[in-house]
Amino acid sequence: MESSNKIFDTYRQKTQRSVDLFKAAGNVLPGGIAHDSRYIQPHPVYIDHAAGSRKWDVDGNEYIDYFGGHGALLLGHNHADVTAAVTEQLQKGTHFGTCHEPEVLWARQVQKMLPSAELVRFTSSGTEATMLAFRLARAFTDRPKILRFKGHFHGWQDHAAFGVSSHFDGTPTPGILPELSRGIVLGSTESIQEVRKRLQDRDIAAVILEPTGGGWGRFPLSDQFVRDLRIATSETDTLLIMDEVICGFRCSPGGAQADLGITPDITTLAKVLAGGFPGGAVTGRRDVLGLLDMDYGKDDGREKVPHQGTYNANPVSAAAGLRTLQIIEKSDACEQASAGAARLRASLNEIFREENIPWVAYGTYSGFHICTNPEGIDIPLSEFNARMSPEQIRNQDSVLIGLLRVALLIHGIDIAKWPGGIVSAVHSSQDTDETANAFRQSVKMLRDNGIV
Repeated sequence: MESSNKIFDTYRQKTQRSVDLFKAAGNVLPGGIAHDSRYIQPHPVYIDHAAGSRKWDVDGNEYIDYFGGHGALLLGHNHADVTAAVTEQLQKGTHFGTCHEPEVLWARQVQKMLPSAELVRFTSSGTEATMLAFRLARAFTDRPKILRFKGHFHGWQDHAAFGVSSHFDGTPTPGILPELSRGIVLGSTESIQEVRKRLQDRDIAAVILEPTGGGWGRFPLSDQFVRDLRIATSETDTLLIMDEVICGFRCSPGGAQADLGITPDITTLAKVLAGGFPGGAVTGRRDVLGLLDMDYGKDDGREKVPHQGTYNANPVSAAAGLRTLQIIEKSDACEQASAGAARLRASLNEIFREENIPWVAYGTYSGFHICTNPEGIDIPLSEFNARMSPEQIRNQDSVLIGLLRVALLIHGIDIAKWPGGIVSAVHSSQDTDETANAFRQSVKMLRDNGIV
């Protein structure tokens, strides 16, 4: 498409060193990338350094960052206190292969802040956390199946690799055994009654969901649904797993569960938990997490649940995570991030109205999402969450979104591919103003090239 080529040419001219690095990456990395969400045509930007709400690429271009370390950086890039804690730990050692004091302090801080955390088991990532949560749930209940909701993301593990952006009929994506996919029940958040009915079969070990809605709220979810789900799972002795990998310690110091006043049986964590370093965790009821105890079952002959992991509670991650959580607990970081996101959503919607395009900026807490609304449905923002179906939100022009992201990069803004982003506690009013102006200029660029 000639119009897109003009935008791509402008982008290439600004990011020539990134062009060269992407060519080199194609010889050593599949598709030239290390994570699916970093894919963008014609090439990604390669970042050299970052600070606060901003980052700079290898060509010297400056960006306001709404990727936020995939959601890990509530406090922004290179927070001085977190960096100091990491530097101190690096001088002591990076991997002892034994127990260490920071892991105890880190776990105690999680326990102090999160309502459901009677015990804590660390992992290396959010994906590993959901894997372990599924294993614990099946072992504890002696039931074979897990109920997930369409569009909710729980990592790239085999039990969660379908029904997120495709395969909504429950069929497995490539490489996933059909036997594993049959152990997953895909539900819909549009009807709690259907969920209640399915739980009556008593073969569901646990129900897992993102409490803020699928895709960090891209697919809106009412608070009442989560409350009703807590009641339904309790009535059928089914475990409730809250996947707080993104929203944990972000919606509030106690996560979404504290803000909603709902205590799950199991919680999965990562991202903010480790302050920008690799780390995840499973927390929850003492009797459920107790299945990991080496002394479990000695009196009645039952087997414990095995769990290893070379980098579980890595001391550097523990140092970063402990300091990050301490700062969040004693500050208004969560409120600042949420207020910044609300300010940004309002500014974007004003621009969309002024530019006479049917796009909508929406979200909760510190998230924002853009619906390009290709059908042009006239829905007041106050009714958007209730009236827009997941199919309508999902039905967006991928070419348009890709070009929007490139246009925004040209104008100094980096957002995520869904499209949307995550606001940190250090995004300022100036950042909001610059971002809003960049969106306006990007829309005009798309319009000048006949794309919108």
